[in-house]
Amino acid sequence: MNTSSTSSSTSSEITLSAYCVFGNPIAHSRSPWIHSRFAELTGEALIYTKRLAPLDGFAQALNDFRAEGGLGCNITVPFKLQAAALADHISPRAALAGACNVLHMVDGQFHADNSDGIGLVRDITINAGFDLKGRDILLIGAGGAAAGVFGPLLECQPRRIVVANRTVAKAQALVDAHAALALLQKVELLALTLQAPGADFDLIINGTASSLSGGGIPVPSSCLRPGSLACDLMYGPAAQGFMTWAAEHGAQGRDGLGMLVEQAGEAFEMWRGVRPPTAQVLAELRALLAAS
Repeated sequence: MNTSSTSSSTSSEITLSAYCVFGNPIAHSRSPWIHSRFAELTGEALIYTKRLAPLDGFAQALNDFRAEGGLGCNITVPFKLQAAALADHISPRAALAGACNVLHMVDGQFHADNSDGIGLVRDITINAGFDLKGRDILLIGAGGAAAGVFGPLLECQPRRIVVANRTVAKAQALVDAHAALALLQKVELLALTLQAPGADFDLIINGTASSLSGGGIPVPSSCLRPGSLACDLMYGPAAQGFMTWAAEHGAQGRDGLGMLVEQAGEAFEMWRGVRPPTAQVLAELRALLAAS
């Protein structure tokens, strides 16, 4: 479905703001480039922008976007939990996560979904070629990012997922929310501290904002072992410290760029009904960032 332009200045403005990403901070976002490239490669006519929402004014920013005729948006930190609560309708996977990174306008109402988890799973299993079944996974953090990827990880039937967080009660709440799905998939779940999360994991996922804020590595190096995969959900310079730490301990570091492209692909298909070539766009984006 292509978005047609009109000669009306008001309609033109609406078209130019039809899709966007909300966040704070947002200047670093590569989402506009990704979705613009998706549009070029699929022949879809859309414009995608980034919007800085005030920390205390996300609800108003979202209402303004609706009033302008916005058709869909992505949500990034720190608004994913709030977006889920503000939506008119919410998908089962977004409801399970309690977090939303995609809003789709249908008949004047926002429908919330969460494509983060499936984006991460696609990047790990397809782009990185890493089989998740029967693996031991450490998920660092218990906020919106961790909640968004938890369900799809469980559906891949790893052996065990440990959620490590500064506040163990928050990690336990996330575990409890996913207990029924874990039982169905026969996956062991544990909530532990950042200081003692266990050792020798096959996969470590950093779902905290420590990389974005320039903080240190949140867990001890005993979590890693040679050959394990360590993924930071951030990308670019923000993820470099985590990936360097992984490499120093014989693990394979991976940033969140693949997840970013894959979750964007899910959103694009939701909005436009067309599956974009995510592997091609990921390769192009990596090359672009390496040259800059």
